[in-house]
Amino acid sequence: MSIEAQLKEQFAENREIIQALLDDGSQADAEYTIEHHFSSTNFDRLEKAAVDAFKLGFEVNDAEEMELEDGSTIICFDAIANHALEASLLDKACEQLMLLAAKQKVDYDGWGTFFIGDEEELDEDEDQDDDGF
Repeated sequence: MSIEAQLKEQFAENREIIQALLDDGSQADAEYTIEHHFSSTNFDRLEKAAVDAFKLGFEVNDAEEMELEDGSTIICFDAIANHALEASLLDKACEQLMLLAAKQKVDYDGWGTFFIGDEEELDEDEDQDDDGF
């Protein structure tokens, strides 16, 4: 699949994820921690990708080994950004990082974030859990 086709698919997925989060009640105006996932079986390539992501302004966490279901091992890291849950910002980051991954011959495995709900609702839910409801 061409990089253009991959980008088009990723941009559509960005919108689906944003909409799913908002539909579930996540705050539209919150600042989100966005974790872009990279993996490879080649540590040297992955390290170069991490350096490139850092140069683009992303926070980069330490690489970790992960065992797959088939017993093989990959190495992975996240490139992290903090910003609003806006398609234009995500599209720009995804394009930069997908091109970086193609250049370094590593896998870009998409992005993830955490639900950010209304803190009052969370406090009420915690209270209910404490009371056994």
